[in-house]
Amino acid sequence: QVQLLESGGALVQSGGSLRLSCTSSGIIFSLHAMGWYRQAPGKERELVAEINSGGSLRYGGSTNYADSVAGRFIISRDNTKNTVYLHMNDLQPEDTAVYYCNAGLQVPGKGNEILYWGQGTQVTVSP
Repeated sequence: QVQLLESGGALVQSGGSLRLSCTSSGIIFSLHAMGWYRQAPGKERELVAEINSGGSLRYGGSTNYADSVAGRFIISRDNTKNTVYLHMNDLQPEDTAVYYCNAGLQVPGKGNEILYWGQGTQVTVSP
């Protein structure tokens, strides 16, 4: 059974910080690209950040960020802990959403093929 379990969502004030975590089981974590998406009420789910498997590297490889969070958010991973993180700084009300973790495979010449999703964790940013 594949499971992706997110944690760390909370209510924070504008300008605050949070760290989301997503721990996986049932997959060979180090072979999968990992990502974070978010979905706000009435909006489509959108990419926040992603990080590739990094081969043999404990902390993964290259990263990619949505323009809206670049410079504020950092995605990271620890392959020995089967965990991916999203460090969120200078949070703003527009960051309010359910944040979803995913796991996938890198397709050569393409993006990641997402295979699995977590159930999400709520992040709410008050003015």
